[in-house]
Amino acid sequence: MRIICPNCLSVNNVPIKDSYKKANCGKCKESLLNTKPIELNQTNFDEVVVNSDIPVIVDFWAPWCGPCKMMGPNFEKTAVKFPLKTLFVKVNTENEQNLGARFGIRSIPTLVIFKQGKEVHRVSGALDETKLTQLVSQFI
Repeated sequence: MRIICPNCLSVNNVPIKDSYKKANCGKCKESLLNTKPIELNQTNFDEVVVNSDIPVIVDFWAPWCGPCKMMGPNFEKTAVKFPLKTLFVKVNTENEQNLGARFGIRSIPTLVIFKQGKEVHRVSGALDETKLTQLVSQFI
């Protein structure tokens, strides 16, 4: 399966397994098991979403948004539960207004789930860790 490196954004081919003890990027040699959400922008958004064989969970947010600030830690905690099962990414709609407009983001936070480069689900509003985990689990 194709996996995006969270450090250098290179595409890596990784064998499909139930769990992974170690998986490193072929280019930068950093761990592909790093689950910290990746900040995307207009330049790299399409490449990351299209080249990922695992579901991509996109958090459209803004730094001034109270519910976004509340959900941010939950998003990071949930990402830790799904290494190499899903890719968690963030788009700052304040800086990336074109991406927000392109995807019709009218309220934030909004989560958009992509599979095989296509949007398959969207939900607006802050989610707690439990609800977020349940949501993500549906798309693995």
